[in-house]
Amino acid sequence: MNDRIRIRVRPMLATLVAEPFDKPGWVYEEKYDGDRILAYKEGARVRLLSRNDKDNTDRFPKIAAAIARLRPATLVLDGEAVVFDRKRVSRFQLLQQNQGEPTYAVFDCLFADGKDLRDEPLSARRAVLEKIVSSEGVLLLSHRLAANGLAAYELAKRSGYEGLVAKDLASRYLGVRSKSWLKLKIHHEDEFVIVGYTAPEGSREYFGALLLGAYERGKLHYVGKVGTGFDRRTLATLFRQFQPLVTPNPALVDPPRERRTTFLRPQLVAQISYQELTAERKLRQPVYLGLREDKRASDVTLPVAGA
Repeated sequence: MNDRIRIRVRPMLATLVAEPFDKPGWVYEEKYDGDRILAYKEGARVRLLSRNDKDNTDRFPKIAAAIARLRPATLVLDGEAVVFDRKRVSRFQLLQQNQGEPTYAVFDCLFADGKDLRDEPLSARRAVLEKIVSSEGVLLLSHRLAANGLAAYELAKRSGYEGLVAKDLASRYLGVRSKSWLKLKIHHEDEFVIVGYTAPEGSREYFGALLLGAYERGKLHYVGKVGTGFDRRTLATLFRQFQPLVTPNPALVDPPRERRTTFLRPQLVAQISYQELTAERKLRQPVYLGLREDKRASDVTLPVAGA
């Protein structure tokens, strides 16, 4: 059998909805809080690619080795690289800070043993996946919650998950955002563009807070600043990364009137948890979680206020 895979996949993305629901023929899975990874196995060679095609194979060597041991000669898997806390809840911050052993939570199989499965229904792809991955070691089949969507939402809430993903079992795998996969958030987390920083005050070193933005109709809007979630090492590391991006001209269409502000070219993306996006489109009680190296700044869009 030829061990070459001639397809290259763009990840299928879920559409955000505001309210839990239940539909016949749908399944409800835990929403993981980590880095999206597409895994390619071609014979003995394994590559782990982010959603913007960055090679993460060296970053997750144990995951790559475990995939290399799987039976099929050719595979394309879709999943999330995560680190779990003591309550078995995935935490993006733990992954970014290298605290704990990464696990690959696999939720789809797109290619196996020379066959492209993307036009098969999700039910058939999952059946293939369950014959390949047995949830041992650093590989984990994605956790399906209750069969009823409303009960699944309550279970996700009680478990402290970030949210859940609802999927139509009849859906094909499309490398775009689709309404055949829907996501509901319990804890608000989103990506935002780092557009600048304020000067440190008191005993704080390097910078005080990050200025954040998001795109709407091609224009970058200011959404507020975040000053919590940093330790000294993170402050120093970020400050070094910022220096080549310093610019006198803000990329924002509505820059804040902050004293002692340094603006940055919009290239870095931060993962932020927050209580809500207000009606004025500002983040309430934001906390910095880490950088997202798997997403382009130009893809960061403004969340819906109150969603």
